[in-house]
Amino acid sequence: MRKQILIIDDEISIQQSLSGILEDEGFSPLCASSAEEGLEILEEKNVDLILLDIWLGDNMDGMTALEKIKELYSLPVIMISGHGTIETAVQATRKGAFDFIEKPLSYDKTILAISNGIRFAQLEEENKILRSKAKSTAQLTGNSPVIRDLRAQIERVAPTEAWVLIRGDHGTGKELVAQAIHHQSLTSTKPMVEVNCAAIPEELIESELFGHEKGSFTGAHCSKRGKFDQANGGILFLDEIGDMSLKTQAKILRILQEQKFERVGGHKTISVNVRVLAATNKNLEEEIEKGNFRADLFWRLNVVPIHVPSLRERLEDIPLLVEDLMADLGSKGLGNKKFFQGALDVMCRHSWPGNVRELKNFVERMAIMCPADTITGEEVSLFLSPTATTFPPGERSATRQAYQETSFKEAKRCFEQEYLLQKLNENNGNISQTAEQVGMERSHLHKKLKTLEIVQ
Repeated sequence: MRKQILIIDDEISIQQSLSGILEDEGFSPLCASSAEEGLEILEEKNVDLILLDIWLGDNMDGMTALEKIKELYSLPVIMISGHGTIETAVQATRKGAFDFIEKPLSYDKTILAISNGIRFAQLEEENKILRSKAKSTAQLTGNSPVIRDLRAQIERVAPTEAWVLIRGDHGTGKELVAQAIHHQSLTSTKPMVEVNCAAIPEELIESELFGHEKGSFTGAHCSKRGKFDQANGGILFLDEIGDMSLKTQAKILRILQEQKFERVGGHKTISVNVRVLAATNKNLEEEIEKGNFRADLFWRLNVVPIHVPSLRERLEDIPLLVEDLMADLGSKGLGNKKFFQGALDVMCRHSWPGNVRELKNFVERMAIMCPADTITGEEVSLFLSPTATTFPPGERSATRQAYQETSFKEAKRCFEQEYLLQKLNENNGNISQTAEQVGMERSHLHKKLKTLEIVQ
């Protein structure tokens, strides 16, 4: 796709000569005779670089236009002038200009400056993507059947342009799924723009999504591009979509259908090409029945539904998750501690209502509070809540499921582990009190706990 270069100059002859040069070099030129006209073009077109004359014969000169452009867009701006001085060049650079060239324009210098500006913009974009990826070290860890199936779904849908509705409980990793789709998509070289619909006040969400014009409401001291605008040509991730007001849902639906919108307080229509990923922990079908969510918006977003499993659906992944989480904490200076098998067994019997987020917080707590380099089942039992081995109604622990698939000896061992873990939890990890409660000698109980790998 040809790069679009915007020329803002009030001299028609300069516009014509620069347009000819750019076309010869494979660029697509756009021309404006005033700063105001140039800003209008920027609202409607995807521009890659701007050539801006300092001396414009209208209400807004080049320096003022430069400030306005840098305020709204991350674009390289090359200033051009027939009366250039070192002081003017320095001033333009301080205001954010990428380069400064003088009239009469040299063919070679102009093309070199444009090439360098576009290369610089590309590097900035790549750095932005790398920084955003570096922020998230967590991955879709695990080898359970549900996680393998989730990875396969992501691999199938990511290279397409299909919209995806990601559903799952709090803390399951819906944002990680969105990041994985973006990473494997055809627009992975562009950033994924994220919006947390639950974190933005209702009165500001339209401004956040669509942008606003200066003075459109109290506190709007300058114009601002919205998330839809920023995501043009890439991916927009709408997190917690179920928490959006009905009023905003109606506007979102129209924009999703038309891929056009107006900024708050503005009158110009802006066209975009955006792929949408949405996520929610709510049952949207129930929300539709209650009148809290629009059915037409649901069907627009629900092109490809993806379910992110809760942690209790993949308890066998806990050892791998703990290993990854500890490695991450180790890189942050909290040491690389080891969980004994007995400790992992205890954790595999917890219901984890907060899912992977709860597990992450618990592993960090253990890394901080346990002084030794190894963590035992007794320590895990002490730090987990007394309801550590309870599961939601209708759910069965991995231990109970195992009773149907193992020998009497193995089932007996599973029962003893679960029974003693429950009693330890009731006594906050105190072995002496637990021994008294279950009618065993303390030394006998401690030996039994070691045999069952609950403690080391």
